[in-house]
Amino acid sequence: MKIHLVYMTAASAEEARTIGRVLVAGRLAACVNIIAPMTAIYMWEGALREQAEVVLIAKTVAWKVPQLIETVRRMHSYAVPCIVTLPVTGGHQPFLDWVASETQVPGVPPEGA
Repeated sequence: MKIHLVYMTAASAEEARTIGRVLVAGRLAACVNIIAPMTAIYMWEGALREQAEVVLIAKTVAWKVPQLIETVRRMHSYAVPCIVTLPVTGGHQPFLDWVASETQVPGVPPEGA
């Protein structure tokens, strides 16, 4: 099973917690880490901006990434939210197995099974 980390940012800790809870409760992610505060410096609509943000890192399986992205996009307050995925190429196998297990819905086979 291919595992992915999904890096996202949110406007507030409250928004991050709401998104994180939905992802884990819906088994779109086994776990979501929330890191706050963080400062983002970026260009938007031709102006240099700086603001506090919150980082979310979700652990999931590759085949759930599209649904996870769509769920976050629908819930997010930003017009263009940061949602990027990073494939995991190795790691502690019991942890990777746990991620795979926790993202499965009981009675529903994983994609490709």
